[in-house]
Amino acid sequence: MRQTPATAGQTTALTTLAAACAALFLAGCAIQPGAAGSDRGVTIERTTYGIPHITAQDPESLAYGVAYAYAQDNVCMTADQLVTARGQRSSTFGGQAIGLLGRRYIPNEQIDLFMAAHMDDEALERHWAATSPQVQAMARGYVAGYNRYLADNAAALPDACRGKPWVQPMTLAQYRRMAEVVAVQAGIAALADGMLGAQPPAAKAAQAPAPGVDLADAAQALRDVGLLDSPLGSNAWAFGKDVTANGSGMLLGNPHFPWSGPNRFYEMHLTIPGQMDVMGVGIGTYPMVSIGFNKDVAWSHTVSTGKRFTFYEVTLAEGDPTTYLVDGKPEKMTARKVSAQVPGPDGKLQAREHTVWSTRWGPLVVVPRAGLTWNARTAYALRDANTGNTRMMDAALAFARARSVQDLHKAHANLGLPWVNTLAADRSGQAMYADVSVVPDMDAAQLARCAPSQPAAALRAAAGLVVLNGSRADCDWHRDSASPVPGLIPIGRMPVAFRTDWVHNSNDSFVYTHPGQKFDGISPMVGDASLTRPRTRAGLAEIPEMLGRGKVTPQAIQDQLFQNRNFMAQVVVPDLLAACDKAPSAESRGGCAALKGWDRRNNLDARGAHVFREFWRTARNIPGVHRVPFDPAQPVATPAGLKMDDAATAAKVWEALDGAVKTVRASGFALDATLGSVQRPDITEEPIALHGGEEFEGVLNNLGRQEPAPLNARGLRIDYGTSYVQTVTFDAKGPVAQAILTYGQSTNPASPHANDQMRLFSAKQWHTLPFHREDVVKARIGEPLRLVRH
Repeated sequence: MRQTPATAGQTTALTTLAAACAALFLAGCAIQPGAAGSDRGVTIERTTYGIPHITAQDPESLAYGVAYAYAQDNVCMTADQLVTARGQRSSTFGGQAIGLLGRRYIPNEQIDLFMAAHMDDEALERHWAATSPQVQAMARGYVAGYNRYLADNAAALPDACRGKPWVQPMTLAQYRRMAEVVAVQAGIAALADGMLGAQPPAAKAAQAPAPGVDLADAAQALRDVGLLDSPLGSNAWAFGKDVTANGSGMLLGNPHFPWSGPNRFYEMHLTIPGQMDVMGVGIGTYPMVSIGFNKDVAWSHTVSTGKRFTFYEVTLAEGDPTTYLVDGKPEKMTARKVSAQVPGPDGKLQAREHTVWSTRWGPLVVVPRAGLTWNARTAYALRDANTGNTRMMDAALAFARARSVQDLHKAHANLGLPWVNTLAADRSGQAMYADVSVVPDMDAAQLARCAPSQPAAALRAAAGLVVLNGSRADCDWHRDSASPVPGLIPIGRMPVAFRTDWVHNSNDSFVYTHPGQKFDGISPMVGDASLTRPRTRAGLAEIPEMLGRGKVTPQAIQDQLFQNRNFMAQVVVPDLLAACDKAPSAESRGGCAALKGWDRRNNLDARGAHVFREFWRTARNIPGVHRVPFDPAQPVATPAGLKMDDAATAAKVWEALDGAVKTVRASGFALDATLGSVQRPDITEEPIALHGGEEFEGVLNNLGRQEPAPLNARGLRIDYGTSYVQTVTFDAKGPVAQAILTYGQSTNPASPHANDQMRLFSAKQWHTLPFHREDVVKARIGEPLRLVRH
């Protein structure tokens, strides 16, 4: 069971917390309330749905206000993240209790040991020193703003964390650590247990032959940790003046992110008069807009297919598994002892020591199901390109100040975006797609030349895992003088498209940006022609369908997204129903009846959608299940159908349908139950009906679970997917934006903004975002909060 702050059951003196907060105010100065007219003042105004509009005269004060506002809504979640940053989850919540590291739930003991092993505070301080003065000021401001909130509200925190000893002030080092976890969550953090599990082999084990690798299981192993078919996904569509009704740009942003934890979005409007005016969402403790708009341009992100790390297969010296060879010369591995405080059998804390091993390529990591083990002959090191990536906030500042999609593209040049594409549209009617993210610089020739042993090399095609030959020094990442970060592909060799019709992305590669868009000279490390997401096929089908009805409007975009068409049901259900007269069991006949009455959409009133989900959850994995295999020349039309004329395949299909019907009946739901009665949020017990569907179904409005689970008595409980969804266009005054933050602003169940926008989402109701000053004043709720930092 996941351990949460609400169940920790610990107490502390509130006066101690307040005193500690005051002691940690930056520069040793107490903060006094006051007017926001001074250079160090900040004003927080709230509008409908609790959205804060934060105005300050400088970046440090702005971040101070962001931290204060965010803590008003999510202080307990931030306090919990700080326990992770301090490496104290075991001593606080128990070593075997499950906690969240990035986007993976693993035992707290492993989280603490990973933090001790990976975090190098001196190195992080050096990386942050290389950022702009504005970014360094924002980091200081955020820390001070959070601590100010604790000092002001120590006696009035939400129930989940009031009086708990783990609610402590933030330090700058801890803030940097939280940012580092975000950067590496698609790399080494996803394999934290693999890094901790890399230990020299015992003598007998070292001599044992390496086990064979099941490539399908290897792929599943990477899928289980989120490194293949990442659970972080998104749709984004950008339209240019040739196809929009108003001749301006239009954007749909539909990120699919977790509904809890540090990847949860937060709406805000940030203004430094005369310098910056930007609105949208940021992630967790990130005091900038990640997805949003200003007066001239709007943008969204989707998780890209670029590789963020490479493994290196190192050849070990004869008789010494801690020495490896590079160009025939031995190099000794580095051993470093780390420790974490863990409760012992008697409940008392004791130091748990662990040794982590590293090479010139990075720390050793094992993934046994993928055949990446440490034996007498080979070991595997992981090099994460996002380690020490402190450039994200400088990129966000440049985005916020952009005046066109061309400016946005230039803002990528520092290679600060860790793992996302950017899609954007501007006031002049230009649309852009770009993947300028953190990718190791290896071209196709070098990848071929640096291929490892055959079993490890096979992982690239089967599981998307790049393993290089670590026994050759020339298999280091290429260092292009044009790159601001040695070893990363520079902006000039990453894919970009500027168009006046449309571009889209649903997490497959740049290849599928637009049917008429061609790219040349892009490294395979960025992406290839493989298509794995049914949502990509859905987008490529539905955008032309929408354009066929006329020029695009924001309403048309919203309607297209929320029609909730189940793409894979359209592809396979007709063949299934055509064979239903041969259904071999009462269960499969019942399933056929349910699917026959379904309109193949995932709306609240859809009957039978849950049956298809449980069926396709299994049937999609049947080898050769499709009647028409994938043809890269027809990415929308293929693969298609079900191979029901093949007896062996048909038998497995019927078995999958039988299993789905049994699962539904065992859950207590009827086969013809409405989706709205079955699909509910997991982050609240409020019975809010949810429309949308799973990733593997190809429903653009993607809803699912971070830890996949079939239907049970609690229904289909959702904690992931459509999170912040926005449409933006421009008129003579500036941006016209409508949005929904599906879970609301606050993680405090007592807040009116905990689930208010989830009800909005359930009803498919969008609200207009107040961006212009007069609109903010009209929509304002309550009195502005004015703070001054000293």
